[in-house]
Order: sequence, then structure tokens, then C-alpha cells
Amino acid sequence: MQRYFVNKSANNHRFFIEGEDCHHIIRVMRFQLGDPIICVNKQGKAAVCEIAEITDEYVAADVVEWKDETSELPIHVTIASGLPKGDKLEWVIQKGTELGAFEFVPFTAARSIVKWDEKKTAKKVERWQKIAKEAAEQSHRAICPEVVSPMDFNKLLLKSKEFDYRLAAYEDESRNGEVSIFASTLSKIKKGESLILLFGPEGGLSSEEISRLKEADFELCGLGPRILRTETAPLYTLAAISYHFELLG
Repeated sequence: MQRYFVNKSANNHRFFIEGEDCHHIIRVMRFQLGDPIICVNKQGKAAVCEIAEITDEYVAADVVEWKDETSELPIHVTIASGLPKGDKLEWVIQKGTELGAFEFVPFTAARSIVKWDEKKTAKKVERWQKIAKEAAEQSHRAICPEVVSPMDFNKLLLKSKEFDYRLAAYEDESRNGEVSIFASTLSKIKKGESLILLFGPEGGLSSEEISRLKEADFELCGLGPRILRTETAPLYTLAAISYHFELLG
């Protein structure tokens, strides 16, 4: 059943779907009056609804039944990615959303090949947010992850103070056989707590960045014996987190 995140409702009895989602319902899905859809409100509550009205400006859907479901990770995981080249970040956002990430924070690293153009920020972030929204709807998430505007390394370190736990993936730790920090951190985190996971760009993190991360109370962790690409490592960690908290019970 098609799912939509909806911000506008009338006492949570009727939802009003506007903009691109309205177009999607009418022109792409070609839904008719009485057709069922799932609407998710701003609090992350989902309801089975029936389309009750279709206009050029909006689609109205009446609540039939509120769903009792849990599709979110029990901890809030933020993925901080050093800006990679090409469309790699789009891949991380799409697949990371499917795997349960709560937030994405792109940042400019010393070895980032991409030189960020501030003039294109709004348009680029809008595209990333749309990718996250579509992935969240497809994977039946209760919330749509936020993709924040790219920031420099200094601002990232300031933002990291918001989190209960801070980890940075560092390939030298993997080469040295470090395997315990990531696993031990997961064993300590409690439901509702937050974790920021930081990943460097293609060229990795510089020695100065590593020093500053340590000063900011980041722990450096390896991710097994193989060296993972910058777009693979975040997905590896999210899959491991899901296994630890959801499949192991």
C-alpha cells in the first residue's frame, strides 16, 4: 500500500496531501475515490486511509484505522559523511534511510575531492531530502530522516556534542585488527540514546582530523578485516546495528 508523509490534517481524522505527493497520487498512481493509502503524521503515527476527495490542489484522505507498528531503530543513528564524489552520497542517503538512519550530515573533509559550491546548497539539499523521503516511504519508515546542509569540520565537531556516543570509522584501526570498539559501543547504548558515526571521503581522514576527533571524544573503530569504500562503510554499520538491536532481540 502506498505511503505518504503528511503535514496537514484535520484533527487526525482527515489528511490533506499537497504538492508533489498530490501529483503522484493523481497522475502517477491514478488513484480513485475510495482507494486505500497509508498516511503518516508529523508524530510518526501511521493510518490506513481512504481517498475521500480529489482536487487540483490537494487530495483528502479519511482515516479508517490507525496502525500499531514499529519500524524505527531503537536508537537514533546519524551518519556523518565526508563529501564523496559523484552520486555516492545519494546512494548512502537512499540505502541508509532504508536501513534506519535518523539523520545525514555531509561535511567537507581535508581530503574531499568535491569542492562544495555554496550557491548550489539549497537545490542539492532539496534533492537529497527528496531521496530520503521517497526511500522512507518505500521502506515504510515512521519518520523521514533529515539531511542537513553540508558543514565544515569545525561545525561538525560542535554538532557532535549533541550525541550520547561518537564513533569514527578509521581504516588504520581495521588494518591493526581492532574489532571491539564498535561492538562494545553497541552493547552500551540504551534505547532512545543517540550515536553519530563519522566516515571520511575517498581519501580517508587526515592525521590532523584524527587528532581533533580524539580531542572531541570520538572513538576510532575498525569495521572488520576488509577496507570498505566510503559509500559502503555507513551501510555496513547500519546493517550491523539493525542485527544487534532488532534481529538478536
